[in-house]
Amino acid sequence: MSATPLTLALCKGRILEQSLPLLEQAGIQTITPKDSRQLFLESNLPGLRLIIVRNVDMITYISHGAADLGIAGRDLLLEYEGDELYDPMGLGIAACRMMYAVPISEREAPRRPRVATKYPRSTQRYFSMRGLQVDLVPLYGSVELAPLLGLADHVVDLVDTGTTLRAHGLRPVGLIEEISARLVVNKAAMKLKYKAVRALMERLRQTIAEQQTTCK
Repeated sequence: MSATPLTLALCKGRILEQSLPLLEQAGIQTITPKDSRQLFLESNLPGLRLIIVRNVDMITYISHGAADLGIAGRDLLLEYEGDELYDPMGLGIAACRMMYAVPISEREAPRRPRVATKYPRSTQRYFSMRGLQVDLVPLYGSVELAPLLGLADHVVDLVDTGTTLRAHGLRPVGLIEEISARLVVNKAAMKLKYKAVRALMERLRQTIAEQQTTCK
């Protein structure tokens, strides 16, 4: 890999937990201890550093060039409206589903339901394609609380096992999108740091191909 400086952003939480083992398998190890509270992680590769950012900030960091590339959920890309990013490859980690969910106790849906979600563009597109009208309630926290507190009738959120939905009296009724983590690259970085970006991409491609071969 070229020594051209690169900054790779990782989302906190599940994506970070699954990204670090993938990077290690690709020969990219963090020098900074994993249990450190630092948000900058130096790596064993010359010129490559990792930063840890909040999920909601990931696209901003990459699109504005504060990070050259990052590992982000497809859910973030579906909400992105700009054109500063490339989305060259899936990484096969952090798989889940974006689901439409309603209260388990609901017998008849409201004519124009209020839908709480962190994903207004994806949600609006889903209902528009079905010719249905909804009122969106944008939230950044736990959307499952909204029906319990009367803020919304239904929710759209990411679902892994469905345990959180059930715990809040909700059931999934519609699949909106299949979601997983993807490598996202700033267009300017792809042009100005092409060799370094391509070298990192190739490391990840080879690792993913090896994993798929092993699983067969």
